[in-house]
Amino acid sequence: MSKRVLFMGTPEIAAIIFEKLIAAKDELDIEIIGAVTQPDKPKGRGMEMKFSEVKEVALKNNIPVYQPVKVKEEEFIKVYEELAPELVIVAAFGQILPKKVLDLPKYGCINVHTSLLPMYRGAAPIQWAVIDGQKYSGVTIMYMNEGLDTGDIILQEKIELAADETGGSLYDKLAAMGGDVLIKAVVQIFAGRVNRIPQEGETCYAKMLNKELGHIDYKKSAVEIERLVRGLFPWPGTFSFINGKTLKIKKVRVVHNSELSVENSELKPGEIFNVTKKSFFVNTGDGALEITRLQLEGKKEMDTESFLRGYKIENGNMLE
Repeated sequence: MSKRVLFMGTPEIAAIIFEKLIAAKDELDIEIIGAVTQPDKPKGRGMEMKFSEVKEVALKNNIPVYQPVKVKEEEFIKVYEELAPELVIVAAFGQILPKKVLDLPKYGCINVHTSLLPMYRGAAPIQWAVIDGQKYSGVTIMYMNEGLDTGDIILQEKIELAADETGGSLYDKLAAMGGDVLIKAVVQIFAGRVNRIPQEGETCYAKMLNKELGHIDYKKSAVEIERLVRGLFPWPGTFSFINGKTLKIKKVRVVHNSELSVENSELKPGEIFNVTKKSFFVNTGDGALEITRLQLEGKKEMDTESFLRGYKIENGNMLE
């Protein structure tokens, strides 16, 4: 008899994982009895009510949708008990599950987490791996407990970050990888072949991203800033101010001293130098950066050469 599985998730990455689970339901011999996702929210300029990406996938596949404001509410707990899931799969759901929810399924509640736990527990593990200059990231499937991403590991797979990895490119890789690793883990769980691995060793919290995090501090090193630009691309993005206008910094390159025609040791952090028709550099607390793609307030994104045709930048101007 097919095992009863309930999926919980909200954003695009969860929807990608959900679609892989749906595609594998016959192979896994499961019945997906529902999708639990966050309530609809107003989005965009018109503030129209929008479905979560997981809800879109569920509706497309005729899977019942449940949208409790809080999963701990008695009203949802009653529905949950009536559904009687044997396994609950969670991916970027956005709520902490109470003990009543965790304890009911025969095979437990498992979570798809996009980091190599115990590193990067929390909301934004993908972007922080890039920002911090990690060599590897990956996907962890774990049993859930009442802590934040602290449960025993079921299965873990890793990938090496590319030299030009961005938050966006790593997101795409781990989203695709997440569904595959999940399916392997579910097979192990139903076969009773799970070797539970307690989380031990170094850990850190991957705090939620916000737009202010992208305001570049040029007192930091060129290497740190370059990683920040990559890690926060495409969202929330990095930015500076020039002559009172917001300048979104889309792509930068760390510059070696041998490439510079001007000695930068006497320049202030954020000071622009080596301005040509095609490019310009900015000094940092340690080293220099070439800005290669950018977007001025009210304008389209473009490469620096195109930008300099329509906007005058001089040596000594400041990015703040």
